[in-house]
This record gives sequence, structure tokens and C-alpha cells, in this order.
Amino acid sequence: MKISEAEVRHVAKLSKLEFSDQETAEFATSLSKIVDMVELLNEVDTTGVAVTTTMADRKNVLRADIAQKGESREELFKNVPESQDNFIKVPAILDGGGDA
Repeated sequence: MKISEAEVRHVAKLSKLEFSDQETAEFATSLSKIVDMVELLNEVDTTGVAVTTTMADRKNVLRADIAQKGESREELFKNVPESQDNFIKVPAILDGGGDA
């Protein structure tokens, strides 16, 4: 499957990334090769092969979900450069985001 330079530019724009024309062409070529390799997996006959979701023997390595007392708001806000109404104020990152 060929990934076009237009598709690379579109995804780059959505990701707020900028690439030169040469980089865009290189990404299109590289991504096309990657997709082609993945598509090869569709040709493999997996009839009778058990589904494998992990190679690890571990079943559950999560800690117990036990509530613990957190830090005080005053302590947490000590290093916050700007806050408003008990929220941390950060610059807007979306176009037209206004005063986030």
C-alpha cells in the first residue's frame, strides 16, 4: 500500500509537525514499506494456531487499588507558576483556544 506525500503532510499537520519536502518524501517511502511488511502477515496461514496475546507467564502484576492520602493542595501548588480558581493555568495549545 502506497502512502502518499499528501497523506504524510495531512498527518503531520494534525500532529502540528513540519517537515521539509525531502523529509516528507522519505517518510512516505518508509511508511509505505512498513505497511507493505505488515500486509505480508495477512498471507500467513494461521489456521489452528492459538491466539497469543503475550509471551509473559505473568497473569496480573498490578498493585492492589488501595486509596492513600494525597498531598495538600497548598503543597502541590507551591511550584505552579500560575493558577486560577484552584486550577493550574496553562497556555492554550489549540488554535482559537482562547484563555484556557
